[in-house]
Amino acid sequence: MSTVKVLFVCLGNICRSPTAHGVFQHLLDSRGLDHRVQVDSAGTGDWHIGLPPDKRTSASAARRGYDLSALRARQVVAADFQEYDYILAMDAQNLDNLRRLAPADFSGELQLFMHYASGVDEREVPDPYYGGLDGFDQVLDLVENAARGLLDALVARHGLQARQ
Repeated sequence: MSTVKVLFVCLGNICRSPTAHGVFQHLLDSRGLDHRVQVDSAGTGDWHIGLPPDKRTSASAARRGYDLSALRARQVVAADFQEYDYILAMDAQNLDNLRRLAPADFSGELQLFMHYASGVDEREVPDPYYGGLDGFDQVLDLVENAARGLLDALVARHGLQARQ
């Protein structure tokens, strides 16, 4: 019984990818699948390494019951391409950056996270950093949708079963 490993990636790893990390971890915990899927998040940039998520991100997440307090920003490293089965970018720019970093022998899935969303037209999770507070709630709406779709896909592809 192998563990499926998922890495969420945005630019600075303080808004979108930690939101995805926290929401997806919460979903795994609530469905009893936390023992089968390992989750992390990272950024393609290095500006915020070691810092907690943006205060607005954490506050928006907390209002919906997600605790991001243990998360700290890190930058994507070459070893991530050997470690993770799914590397999911929040937007096309970061996906392009990841494709440039990926070694030729990367056998995992490198994809936009919103690929797993349903019923929405958005293909990217917009960066809320320079906008108003409503942007952080929009990120949560999109992330919750895509996280449910991702979990359904992982359950189907990997035959994941809840802890007994």
